[in-house]
Amino acid sequence: MSVLLFTLIVLAGAFLAGLIGSLTGLGGGVIIIPLLTLVLGVDIHYAIGASIISVIATSSGSAAAYVREGITNVRIGMFLEIATTVSAVIGAVITVFIDPNYIAIIFGAILLFSSAMMIRKKVDRSDNDTSGRLAIFFKLNGSYPTGSGIKKYAVHNVAGGFFMMFIAGIVSGLLGIGSGALKVVAMDNIMRIPFKVSTTTSNFMMGVTAAASAVVYLHRGQIDPGIAMPVAVGVLLGATIGSKILMRVKADRLKVIFAAVVTFLALQMIYNGYMGRL
Repeated sequence: MSVLLFTLIVLAGAFLAGLIGSLTGLGGGVIIIPLLTLVLGVDIHYAIGASIISVIATSSGSAAAYVREGITNVRIGMFLEIATTVSAVIGAVITVFIDPNYIAIIFGAILLFSSAMMIRKKVDRSDNDTSGRLAIFFKLNGSYPTGSGIKKYAVHNVAGGFFMMFIAGIVSGLLGIGSGALKVVAMDNIMRIPFKVSTTTSNFMMGVTAAASAVVYLHRGQIDPGIAMPVAVGVLLGATIGSKILMRVKADRLKVIFAAVVTFLALQMIYNGYMGRL
């Protein structure tokens, strides 16, 4: 395969990854890593390094739009990033000690979980009658715009969400993905933040989390510019367009299709990891 063809394939795949990552809050790594390892035969550690770049680009492309619209809760994002950045570095460090085939199996399992989270019924978790003490202390309660005006919400169980974010950071550093599904679980199910706020805040956090682990991969020389460059460009374009689409249309039907694609990729990663092909 020529360098030009390789670059064009990566660019097209990265564009799709950015689009899906922006619409679902999962990050572009769910597409980038299977594309590079299964289709193009790239070593999984270099695929993870490129995926981290894609996560940073996805966050940069979509987070700005969500912050501008007033949906993202920046205070929650910055507070929870304390947990994700520290644990992301830990995850990136221990990657070198794990067999690549085991990494592929873990990656596939996380993808299956992400796929299930993508299509589950969304419930408005907002509760304005009560609020956690830590949420009041750190001033994490907020509001976001809806079709019927500004809607306020209260934040609960901050400690539980912080702990889940620590786990999400380890997964992010280990696998090079945004761990959006785990972040959304922390904010939506545990902290009971409205789903739209948790999704957009997850996008906001991904870039900082990925940047922390990127330093480790860069130090090891596992971020190849020839792979990372088309990944960053493609994902940034896809994420920017995806954020505009999400603001105007309901993406429920698209998410069902995306979930099917992610499930297929997850099974392929698990199978190839089990067979020792990575």
